Amino acid sequence: MTPPYTDRTDTRQAIIDACLRLNAEGINQGTSGNVSVRVGEAMLITPSGVPYEDMTPDMIQTVPLSGDPQPQGPLKPSTEWRFHQALLAAKPEMHAVVHAHPAHCTALAQNRMTIPAVHYMVAAFGGHDVPLAGYALFGGEELARNVVNAMADRHACLMANHGATVVGETLSKALWRMGELETLARGYILSLSIGAPHLLDRLQIEEALAAFADYGHRD
Repeated sequence: MTPPYTDRTDTRQAIIDACLRLNAEGINQGTSGNVSVRVGEAMLITPSGVPYEDMTPDMIQTVPLSGDPQPQGPLKPSTEWRFHQALLAAKPEMHAVVHAHPAHCTALAQNRMTIPAVHYMVAAFGGHDVPLAGYALFGGEELARNVVNAMADRHACLMANHGATVVGETLSKALWRMGELETLARGYILSLSIGAPHLLDRLQIEEALAAFADYGHRD
């Protein structure tokens, strides 16, 4: 399934499958994560507080890419719909947003740390590091602004005292990025535990960024 996505049952099921995969791979726990995809001038996003295994395609919520959601029955969109909406509006080349609370990403976020150029896979996230979005209460406009600002020229960020968010040109690529981000965070924490990680220099990361034009995940 490749963009442009349309509001169909298979698109909605793909969102549910993505949530189930996040939990099965240990990247997320419970219902703390949320997933969205762009469908024209709107997005489809997971509902708030519904266990993934109980979710059905009709429960997936539709939210416009500007303005507030309109009531769609008893369920509400994820409390984090604002930064999903803001990211998709700010990044027209991206068609999916994945947010989760991976343990190692969250540990760094709790220490309010970024991920520097400790590995060439930093380039998978669009720059020389993985930035940290400033703390704000979950679900609010301030958090949406913080996330969008942190990811202005990046495909991912850690979120202070919260978790992590990635975007993708496709839903599959967003899931890939989230998995790679947690692997990168785990490696960084392990390297800190045994010494001082050696950072790649700017030229080395620039080379990796150029190589990513023909490298990495394929849909």
